[in-house]
Amino acid sequence: MSNMEKNLFNLKFAAKELQRSSKKCDKEEKAEKAKVKKAVQKGNMEVARIHAENAIRQKNQSVNFLRMSARISALMDKFERQFETLDVQTAQMEDTMSSTTTLTTPQVIHTLAYYADIVVLLDLNMELPQGQTGSVGTSVASAEQDELSQRLAKLRDQV
Repeated sequence: MSNMEKNLFNLKFAAKELQRSSKKCDKEEKAEKAKVKKAVQKGNMEVARIHAENAIRQKNQSVNFLRMSARISALMDKFERQFETLDVQTAQMEDTMSSTTTLTTPQVIHTLAYYADIVVLLDLNMELPQGQTGSVGTSVASAEQDELSQRLAKLRDQV
């Protein structure tokens, strides 16, 4: 799992944890309200006031947890959109690079073959003894030179 995917997972986990905390505060608020009702029925107003303050505090915490969860969810959505955009851009760039490479590779191969043949011809000319007039040596050298010349001409036509 990549680092970005781990971060995305952690954001989702944190958002769910905040939602759970909000629900827990809601339950505690209801419990405090029930305690307020019992204290009022018994005529104990001081205890009822304390439980009412606790209920208000739990309600505020619940709302704050929901706000933080919504912020993390918004951040997570933005992160996912950017991640998807990056994937699309990367795929497009890879396609472009691969098509460029496939278009230039045959040209490079032909050009290299062309220059390799020229080097072979130059080496062959340097190895041939100058001024010898032997029919066997001349015919072998001219046959090789004719073959190389034909290859060179084919390569020139391809490039």
